[in-house]
Amino acid sequence: MPELNRPRIVIAGTNSGVGKTTIVTGLLAYLHSVGFSVQPFKVGPDYIDPGFHGLAAGRNSYNLDTWMSPAEHLVSNFAYLSEGADISIVEGVMGLYDGGANGISSTADIAKRLKAPVILVLDCKSVGYSIAATALGFREYDPDIQIAGVILNRLGSDRHEAMVREVMDKIHMPVIGAFHRDEGLKTPERHLGLTPVTEIETSNLIHHMGEDAGKWVDTEKLMEIARSAPPIPVMEEKDINIKKYVRIGVARDAAFSFYYPASLHALEKLGAELVDFSPVTDKSVPDVDGLVFGGGFPEMFLNELEGNISMKDSIRKAAEDGMPVYAECGGLMYLCDKIQGFDGHQYEMAGLVPGICEMQKTLQRVGYVTGKALRKSIIADQGDILKGHEFHFSLLRCDDQFPWAYDLQGTRQAAPHQEGYAYENVLASYLHLSFEGNPEAARKFLKSCEAYKIRKSGGK
Repeated sequence: MPELNRPRIVIAGTNSGVGKTTIVTGLLAYLHSVGFSVQPFKVGPDYIDPGFHGLAAGRNSYNLDTWMSPAEHLVSNFAYLSEGADISIVEGVMGLYDGGANGISSTADIAKRLKAPVILVLDCKSVGYSIAATALGFREYDPDIQIAGVILNRLGSDRHEAMVREVMDKIHMPVIGAFHRDEGLKTPERHLGLTPVTEIETSNLIHHMGEDAGKWVDTEKLMEIARSAPPIPVMEEKDINIKKYVRIGVARDAAFSFYYPASLHALEKLGAELVDFSPVTDKSVPDVDGLVFGGGFPEMFLNELEGNISMKDSIRKAAEDGMPVYAECGGLMYLCDKIQGFDGHQYEMAGLVPGICEMQKTLQRVGYVTGKALRKSIIADQGDILKGHEFHFSLLRCDDQFPWAYDLQGTRQAAPHQEGYAYENVLASYLHLSFEGNPEAARKFLKSCEAYKIRKSGGK
C-alpha cells in the first residue's frame, strides 16, 4: 500500500465554544494570504463551519466522519482531498474526546486515525495558573494522542499571557499561539449555531480573523509541527470515467445550503449530473430527472418561499408527473403543507408532505442515528438500514395515517422513533445522509431517477 506525505494538524478544543472556528478560519485566511495552499476539514456532521473554512482557504472544506462515511475510507479520502496542499488543517468538534456513543467519530478518534498532531485551544478567560491542570489532564488522558502544543485564547492582558505561558512552561507544553480578547471577532449566531456564510457578508470578518491569526500565532512553528506528521498509507483510487446518465436538480441557495460535498460527489461518481437551482429566486425547477432538497434555514425565508408560487407549482407538477423528490430536514419542512414560524404564523409551502412543521424554541433532536426503512422508497427497500444524523428545532405535525419512512434509533437513545415521509416518488425526512456512506441508497436513487427519465421519454 503506497504512502503519501500530507503535512497536517488538528485544532481541537477542551469543549464547545472555546473559539475553534474563529481560530481555524483565521489560520486558513492568514496562511492563504501569504501564499500557502491550505486544505480545510471539519470533524463531524457540520455544515456551517466548513462554509467559513472554504471562503478563508479558497478550497472546499470537507467533513471527516467515521459514522456518516465508511471508517476504512477516511485516511485515503483525506490524502486525496489534501493533494497539492502545503498544509491540511482539521477543525475538531466539541471537546477533543467528545463524539457519538463510546467516542465514535470524536476529534481524538479522527486524529489517531490520521496520525495527526493536535493543537489544543484553551479558553483562558477568568483563569490563570489553573489552566495548566486542564492542559495536563487532556495530555495524560490518552497517551496515544499527540498534543503538540496549545493555543491560548481570550487572554485579558500581556500580564495574563505571561502568567499562562509561565505555567505552560512548567508542564513542558509548547504555546503555539496566544489570542487576546477581541470583540470584533464575534461571529453571528442563531438557533442552529453560526449563521451560514450564504446569508451574511463575511469578507471583512474573515480578513480580521486572518490578521489576528498572523499576529498571535507562531505560524512557522505550526507549519513545522504539521510537517512532522508521518506519511500515511492510502488505498489506490480507481479512476473510472462514468457516463452521466441522469440529471438531478439540487436546491442550493441561502435557504438550502446544507450539503456534504462528498455526498454530492458520490452521486456524480455514480453517473449523476447535478444542476443547482433556487427555490427562493427561480421560477421553476430545471429540466432534470430528480430533485434533491438539502437542509438549511427555510424558517428564515418564509415570506420569500411562500411568495414564490410558480416554483411551488413547478415542484408539485414534477412530483405529480412521477419525478423522484428527495428532501432532508429543511427540505422536508419546505415540502410540507405549511411551516409555522417562530412568530406563530403559518406559511404556505410546497404541499407534497401532508403535515405542518412547527418551529420550537428548543432543540428537538440531535445526534447520530440508524434508520430502518419502514416501506419502499426512492432510495431504499423496506428493511434497509441507513446511517445518518439528526439536528432540528422543528416538529412535524401530521395525522394517524401518515406513511412514516423510518424507525430511527439514536446512538444514545433507549428506543427508536418514527420519522420521515415516504410515499410513491417522494421521500422527505429529518435524516441527514451522506450518500458516500450509504452507497446502496445512492444507487437506488439514481435508478429511480433513470426509471422516471425512461417513462418521461416514452420508454426510449
